[in-house]
Amino acid sequence: MSVRVRRIYDPPEPGDGLRVLVDRLWPRGVSKEEARLDEWPEALTPSTELRHWFHDGGSYDEFRHRYEKELTAPEAAEALDTLREQVAEGPVTLLTAGRHPEHSQASVLRDLIEG
Repeated sequence: MSVRVRRIYDPPEPGDGLRVLVDRLWPRGVSKEEARLDEWPEALTPSTELRHWFHDGGSYDEFRHRYEKELTAPEAAEALDTLREQVAEGPVTLLTAGRHPEHSQASVLRDLIEG
């Protein structure tokens, strides 16, 4: 099982495998061709309210807790199960535009899949 977390602004690498954007909004300055995305599952992205709360100074630990709760909604849980199946088939790279990918929804998803 291989799940990587990277910024979408980093150039694609051969080992990326399936490239999945987990941000709700399209990243500024990146064309769809440059991104080379395979998927952009809206059900796995944090809600607009949670995203705003976190960017307005919310703690990462509380963001993680709230986001994990959002992922229990039926549509999100189904998308997460699909992502787990894809990871079982080969490498997956979770992409985010955030400056600190290790403190983002991408790292929360990785931890849920690997844990």
